[in-house]
Amino acid sequence: MASTREWIEGARPRTLGAAVAPIAVGTGVAASVGALHPLRALLALVVMLAAQVGANYANDYSDGVRGTDRDRVGPVRLVGQGLAAPAQVRRAALASLTVSAIAGLTLVAVIGQWWLLLVGAAALLAAWLYTGGPRPYGYLGLGEVFVFVFFGVVPVVGTAYVQALAVPTSAWVASIGVGALTCAVLVANNLRDIPSDAEAGKVTLAVRWGDRATRIAYVVLIVSGFAVIVPLALPAGLGLTFAWVALLGIVFAIGPLRAIARGDVGRALVPVLQGTGLLVLTYGLLLGLGIGLS
Repeated sequence: MASTREWIEGARPRTLGAAVAPIAVGTGVAASVGALHPLRALLALVVMLAAQVGANYANDYSDGVRGTDRDRVGPVRLVGQGLAAPAQVRRAALASLTVSAIAGLTLVAVIGQWWLLLVGAAALLAAWLYTGGPRPYGYLGLGEVFVFVFFGVVPVVGTAYVQALAVPTSAWVASIGVGALTCAVLVANNLRDIPSDAEAGKVTLAVRWGDRATRIAYVVLIVSGFAVIVPLALPAGLGLTFAWVALLGIVFAIGPLRAIARGDVGRALVPVLQGTGLLVLTYGLLLGLGIGLS
């Protein structure tokens, strides 16, 4: 039976920055237009954190029962390493997703915009179907597309909307940066897992593209995330001048980019995954703060 520590590690806490970042940015956008609502922002954060944990457990369960996690390196795999029964991990995933759904329902009730339940349902389905269901999209090379949408565009734009009841242009632009960096987390993960994924029949973009092209994609995503700051901050753009503060996050990109450039593989890429997760969190907090102060 898995210990408490192993259950916590199985939730992959280092990935939770990808849940915090879009909420911080969306809240910064709301603050910039004088529509900050802390309770709504808090509920949105609970929705994202619970959904992220649920997605992580669901991924552990689905990959574990398919045998994909048998020879992987990196975070704890509860099912793949035989630390917990598949049914237990499945229940943990469903419980986390239920918490996300309850928080989302509460948020929708507070603002009275019931059509948002459709968006929430789509997000929860995406969390489960990444590696679950009869045709998981993570096995078809579509993981990055869904991550960009549901960990970039939807939560940034959605967090701004539930507070301002409108979507400023800055929310759409900023969501591109958050989505790009969050995709970089998945690309780093899939780069590390190319050998095991290929053997297990999990055809991610990294498996399709190969090692070199995947490394180039990682660099492009990191550069794109920071390039978004320019139209946000320039007076000729959206004029959110304090958004420049997010450039400080580049410090956290240096280590991962060096490892990618020198060709690290396997276990040596674990720090890249962790470092990219920290980069996403730092970027999101700084960009949200900068936009809000503007």
